[in-house]
Amino acid sequence: MPEIDLCLGTNEKKEIVKYVEEYWQKGKKEALDDVFENKEYGDFGNVTYTEKVRAVIKVQDGCDRFCSYCLIPYARGRVRSRKPESVVEEIKSIAEKGIKEVVITGIHVASYGKDFREKYQLIDLLEEIEKIEGIERIRLGSIEPLLISDEFLSRLTKLHKICHHFHLSLQSGCDATLQRMNRRYTTEEFELIVKRLRNAYSDVILTTDIIVGFPGETDEEFEKTYEFLKRIKFYKMHIFKYSIRSGTKAANMENQIINSIKEMRSKRLLQLSEENQKDYHQEMVGKKVQILVEEKEGEFYKGHTANFMLVKVKSDFKITNQIVETQVEKAEEEELIGENVTNL
Repeated sequence: MPEIDLCLGTNEKKEIVKYVEEYWQKGKKEALDDVFENKEYGDFGNVTYTEKVRAVIKVQDGCDRFCSYCLIPYARGRVRSRKPESVVEEIKSIAEKGIKEVVITGIHVASYGKDFREKYQLIDLLEEIEKIEGIERIRLGSIEPLLISDEFLSRLTKLHKICHHFHLSLQSGCDATLQRMNRRYTTEEFELIVKRLRNAYSDVILTTDIIVGFPGETDEEFEKTYEFLKRIKFYKMHIFKYSIRSGTKAANMENQIINSIKEMRSKRLLQLSEENQKDYHQEMVGKKVQILVEEKEGEFYKGHTANFMLVKVKSDFKITNQIVETQVEKAEEEELIGENVTNL
């Protein structure tokens, strides 16, 4: 494309001025970033604030899993982990600003530390974050199910700040479909991981991602997924209709599914997800919960429990960015209504 003078990757976007200057000085026609040559994590723009009460911390980039439907390894390159001291230093500065919750995330956060010379894993980082004063909640972003080994969970349960909400990326409840997706676990292994978490935390909430209409997904395969999801009973499921990504293995697979079938399957799973959430909410009526208040909307303050249920409460005084206790009085489809907060 002759009209393009300079092509940069995501790792260079914070230094656009520098690269433009180099282009003018050296007169190069283009400078194309090769993500596969990037072997170290670039420390830039790692924090996103959400309503000033929660910070999302990116600790890892890249992925080497090569799921058959995904372009991320080609776009983001190999696994690169942010240095632990950099993460800890930034979270300390976040705590000093009064922010109480951090979300630890990455492209494939379960691979954190894989690229370090010395053995250092995600659980080691979480143990360091646990020590930081001022941080009261540590939440994990989407994680690979196989991260939850017996050893990992044994250490995790000793951390009092960990939120009992885990987003386990499943994608399908059928082993044949999982194999075509190049996911590296079976439904049996996944169910064992769910049991481990539910045995470890009585109040654990599990959410997931599901792809419907993956190439070759027969009616029988979809029904296996549906029955598996009914048995697991996730609190919430994010349903995605498979779409072709040019350059992936799945794009060239036979038996691509037509949109009308994808739509029908998506609706069934969305309905199941809504029914599950409704059941979970009904079970919460009469129970006491603690919420981190994020904002005021009309006459209600809104916030989430540690296991990520949305709760609305009234209060005669400002409670934003406070962790308050309330008893659930009413269950609605998307949220819970708690009794008025009268004291902190």
